Amino acid sequence: MLESLARFDIRFRWLVVALWIVAAIAATRLLPSLGAVTQSNNALFLPASAPSQQAAALATPFQNPNVGASAVVVAVRSGEPLTAADESAVSRIEQAAAAVPGVTQVRDLGTSSDGRASEALVVTTGDGLTNTGNPAVVDKIRQTFGTAGTPPGLTFHLTGPLAQATDAAAKAAQTGTNIRVFTVLFVIALLFIVYRSVLAPLVTLLPAVLSLLLSEPLIAKASEWGLQPSPATVTLLPVLLLGAGADYGLFLVFRLREEIRRGASPNDALVVAMGRVGQSISFSALTVIAALCCMLLASFGLYRQLGPSLALGVAVILLAGLTLLPALLAIFGRALFWPSHPKPGEPSAGVWGRVATRAVDQPIPIILVGLVLFGVLAVGLTAFRTGGFTTAPATGTDSGAGAAVLAAHFPAAGSNSETLVLRFATPIWGHPADVLLAEQEARADPALRAVSGPLDPNGTSLDPNQLSALHAQLGPAQALPQAPQAGSAIPVDLYRAYKATAQLISADGRTVQLFAVPAGGVPGSQAAIECIPALRTTTARAAAKSGASAGGVVGLDATAYDIEHASTSDLAAIVPLVLLAIAILLAALLRSLVAPIYLIVTVGLSFLAALGFASFVFIRLGGDDGLNFVIPILLFIFAMALGEDYNILLMTRVREEAHDHPVHEALVRAVGYTGGTITSAGVILAGTFAVLALAGNSDQSRQLGFTIAFAILVDTFFVRTLLVPSVAALLGRWNWWPSKLSVKLERL
Repeated sequence: MLESLARFDIRFRWLVVALWIVAAIAATRLLPSLGAVTQSNNALFLPASAPSQQAAALATPFQNPNVGASAVVVAVRSGEPLTAADESAVSRIEQAAAAVPGVTQVRDLGTSSDGRASEALVVTTGDGLTNTGNPAVVDKIRQTFGTAGTPPGLTFHLTGPLAQATDAAAKAAQTGTNIRVFTVLFVIALLFIVYRSVLAPLVTLLPAVLSLLLSEPLIAKASEWGLQPSPATVTLLPVLLLGAGADYGLFLVFRLREEIRRGASPNDALVVAMGRVGQSISFSALTVIAALCCMLLASFGLYRQLGPSLALGVAVILLAGLTLLPALLAIFGRALFWPSHPKPGEPSAGVWGRVATRAVDQPIPIILVGLVLFGVLAVGLTAFRTGGFTTAPATGTDSGAGAAVLAAHFPAAGSNSETLVLRFATPIWGHPADVLLAEQEARADPALRAVSGPLDPNGTSLDPNQLSALHAQLGPAQALPQAPQAGSAIPVDLYRAYKATAQLISADGRTVQLFAVPAGGVPGSQAAIECIPALRTTTARAAAKSGASAGGVVGLDATAYDIEHASTSDLAAIVPLVLLAIAILLAALLRSLVAPIYLIVTVGLSFLAALGFASFVFIRLGGDDGLNFVIPILLFIFAMALGEDYNILLMTRVREEAHDHPVHEALVRAVGYTGGTITSAGVILAGTFAVLALAGNSDQSRQLGFTIAFAILVDTFFVRTLLVPSVAALLGRWNWWPSKLSVKLERL
């Protein structure tokens, strides 16, 4: 079938190329862009049954239903309290922000306990679900800061989810461009070194580039049918497609050159190459697609959406590898290798053949060395722990400066504290003493370093009776102006304290929040995350003592705990499925029940070694809090799927050679013929992930790129060229059991 497809590509080569170019251009112009539809809030990828999501539902009276569409205006005076003129300027800014098109509400949240800063919540009409933010609204709000007659020394910032997403998107757009450009340049440079020709590198990479241009809009279009791409999709897709596309191109071009050297014409050589290597390319891509599709069964939506997105891109690159690439090779023919020319004659096994000879002659020592090497690297797993659950605002941005102000002047609400949410059947104005009971129960817990509730919202204490009386006099705190009316009998400090309860007691009086800072560690740290089960127990006790009908914990640490739990559970559930899917594909391709076992085990050892080495480098040596929580599952998927690419190329060639040669000779010939291809492909694929590590603007990119690159290099230079041939040499004809080839080899 693949030979027939090759003949079709040769006959209609110009049409095939034209269709691909038109499709890529049309997709980029007619379909949405991928960056515009990505979802950047990890919490929204959690299932509704997660405790943090259930608690967030209880806290909806305090939140914009679309949290990502909200922002916070922060005003601060350095070194001294806000003045009356400052408060007037704050009111004018709030009014101006409310008049910005797209803003539906501006809610004043009061002044900090030190009196030096104030904050106001800005709610917009956006859905808050994309990582691009809303530059139009954010820019117009910031423009109001310079038009309100701001007193000297008073500074305004816009921070919060919408502003941070907008600022991060501006930086990420440039970073994404850099990753694409640097990856393309890196791959082209390596391909020039590998091929030593002018056209071959460009022809090899063009299908990958067009596939990327086509895949991104297709994935974005799929978002209309329920697919939710994340920023991880935007980051990984170009690296995966350019790296895998270059690999598949190398597989086919190297075999084409080999067949030309044997004396075949370029077209005949292409048909033979497609018949032999086309099968390897197809099964290589199918293993990646199958592994990625296994992520559909994940409970954490980030994985469930990332898998199909990347699988769609790999499907496109497979189609390009079987149609566009052969068409381009047919067009250029021998000119592809200019200025070098394939020398006629039987290709020699070369240096890799000599390496394979030692491996098959002394398999046991090499296997023992491999086990020791993997064991030493895997020792690093003793330091393994996950992190990366929180994302800091982009440095050097207005939203980052605003977040720093919140952390300094609003320590309870602005330092990523956890929120204990209690829901009552009736408004607490009729039973304010229950609020005191809840606060006392929370403060009695030694696991909490600080607790702030409605009875001390900004450092000024209120007793339950005062709270109830102030509500009777002033009404809901959410509707109060920044300062009391002239002539009011209520002291300013009590007025401000009651106004600050707007973020602690809902307008209907039935939902109460307590801000709590865990004593176990800095918010966002692993120690703080591990405190969440105890904090949930404390909340349950506070709810029972105060008579609340429901309770829960909302916050970054609570969300991180649920993400970590979901991620770990998904890894345990997906690993067996990925192994089974890859084993079935390998068994079908190699027609063996034995070879898939050690091929999977060797790649699995690479995974453990890479994860251990990364833990040692980033945690032991680098001092990071942990490896980003996405790394274990993505490393496993990529190590298993991409690692098997080289297994497939090698073992299909071994099987081909084994029909005419004994096992040992077949192994030497196969490693000799494919060693250069696998080495070149491995270096290029590892290099694309190294570019991600160097050009990415986050710890996640740095850790993920480095770890996967290391796993690929170990797989390329040790597993594929030494360990697998050694194991295969020990097994002999049993590599192909129970196929007929096993019986045939017994007779050789």
